[in-house]
Amino acid sequence: MSNEPLEESEFERFAAALEEEQPDTRPAPSRLKAKIYSSLIRQQEKTGPLMDLKETRKSGSRLCVFEEIVRISPVGKKVKSFNYCRICHARILAEKLEKAPIYWDGCPYVDFQKP
Repeated sequence: MSNEPLEESEFERFAAALEEEQPDTRPAPSRLKAKIYSSLIRQQEKTGPLMDLKETRKSGSRLCVFEEIVRISPVGKKVKSFNYCRICHARILAEKLEKAPIYWDGCPYVDFQKP
């Protein structure tokens, strides 16, 4: 066996073959994005309470219509730190359907449906 480097022409053929292969640039399926997001939020909940809705909105995050109702309601901090996505139909639809019929403004699951 020779320890000589490959000829330059062999490297050129190898490089040309790599250039011909196009990576798959399709976006991840929205169902997968939804499932990953749900899992990340569940993991975050295990470390302690989530940021309350007032703080969430103040930090620049959007709230869905249901979270906005809770945010302006006269309820305690524990209620305002609850993960409402866990019980929302939008999450369930987004995790099951690629083109889920959900249209709530501020809903992360709606955002996952966008191309």
